[in-house]
Amino acid sequence: MAAVAAKATRSVLDEIKQSKPFRSKSQEAYLALLRTADDSKRYIGHILERADVTLQQYNVLRILRGAGADGLPTLTVGERMIERTPGVTRLIDRMERKGWVERERCTEDRRRVWCRISPVGLAMLAKLDEPVGEVDDVLSGALDASEIERLVEYLDRIRAHMNDPRD
Repeated sequence: MAAVAAKATRSVLDEIKQSKPFRSKSQEAYLALLRTADDSKRYIGHILERADVTLQQYNVLRILRGAGADGLPTLTVGERMIERTPGVTRLIDRMERKGWVERERCTEDRRRVWCRISPVGLAMLAKLDEPVGEVDDVLSGALDASEIERLVEYLDRIRAHMNDPRD
C-alpha cells in the first residue's frame, strides 16, 4: 500500500498558542484528542447545517434508520448515541415536530415510548449519505490503512479504560 503523503502539521501546543510545554506527553495527547474531536465535529457540522440538522439529530436519525421498521425505545436511542445527552426526549420532541421521527407508546408499558424514523427522515438521510460518507473517509487522507486500524484500537482502549468502573 502506498504511504499517505504527509501534510504540514502543527502541534496542539502551537494551535492553542501555549508558551510553556505540557506537564506530560499524556496531557498533550489528551488535549490533542479533545482538539481533534472538536475539529471533527465542526468539519461534519458544516455539511449538516446546510440540511438544518444538528450532529445529535443526525446521529438519532442514523440510529433509527438502522433499527428498521420496529424502531427503538427512547432510552435505547440515547444509549446508542455517539455524543450522549441527558435531553434525548427533548431532542426527539424537536425532531418529531419537524416530521423526521414518529413515536408511539408501548401498549404493555405506557412509560416506554417507541421511536421510528419517518419517510421524511429517511429521505433527508438519503440526501446526506454521500457528503457524510466523504467526511467519514477523511482519515484516509491523513493515515494509511494500518495506521487507521491502530488508531481505532488505541481509541477503543482509551474508552475502555475511561469507562472501567474500577478507576
